[in-house]
Amino acid sequence: METVLAYFDSIPSSHRSLILVSGITFFWLLEYAVPLFKFDYKKFKHAWPNIFFTLTTIVVNFVLAFILLKTSDWTVANDFGVLQWLDLPLWATILLGVALLDLIGAYFAHWAEHKIKPLWMFHLIHHTDNHVDTTTANRHHPGESLIRFIFTTFGVFIIGAPVGIIMLYQSLSVVLSQFNHANIKMPKWVDDAISWVIVSPDMHKVHHHYVLPYTDTNYGNIFSIWDRLFGTFAKMRNEDLIYGVDSYPDVDSNSHIGKLLKLPFEGYRPPVGGKFKEEAP
Repeated sequence: METVLAYFDSIPSSHRSLILVSGITFFWLLEYAVPLFKFDYKKFKHAWPNIFFTLTTIVVNFVLAFILLKTSDWTVANDFGVLQWLDLPLWATILLGVALLDLIGAYFAHWAEHKIKPLWMFHLIHHTDNHVDTTTANRHHPGESLIRFIFTTFGVFIIGAPVGIIMLYQSLSVVLSQFNHANIKMPKWVDDAISWVIVSPDMHKVHHHYVLPYTDTNYGNIFSIWDRLFGTFAKMRNEDLIYGVDSYPDVDSNSHIGKLLKLPFEGYRPPVGGKFKEEAP
């Protein structure tokens, strides 16, 4: 564990970029081999807006990275934060650190984006993708990237996370987000088993169903425990899934990037909503 932590403590930017690109490439190819849905779309055309927003996310996080690192250095130097107060074995420190960063930087951030109207307007771009695949994972408006960065930095401060744990968390977050957005089909029993520990593809895709209350479920990114613990876990048959947002049917996967960038500043449209369907036995 010391070797792993030491690697992520000084991981080169080129390695982090390789993790991101390798993940997209792997799941992109897997989508051709075992697709969940056979979308009638041009895969490369669909990917372009998502790749653009992936690049803007990288830029936002790169520009602001010094704030994250300074926050981490301060907590360690001043013995501040949950990890600094607990005397745990290294493996437990790493596991708890990654789990709590996932809770604050992903679950709580995601929940807040659905509950607070101005934040939802930025997050909305992610949900307007009506052909969800692995490239959707990083389809975030620059404003949302900033929002999530703030939550992550707050998490680092409260947790007292050292740099190695932060880099490990971010690497896992990227790859597992690409995994649970990927348009891949797995045996149902495998997906169900995975979803008891980490967010599986079938679990997360419920969150991308176009209508409430499903849109407000399954907020998790790495660990599924948070949705189960806070009562936001839901299931749905894949055959019943319809991607998109009911209140923005005129915005789709292939919308011009300029339109997507301006969308958060347009008028808020309340969701129509719906009722849970009975899950098939």
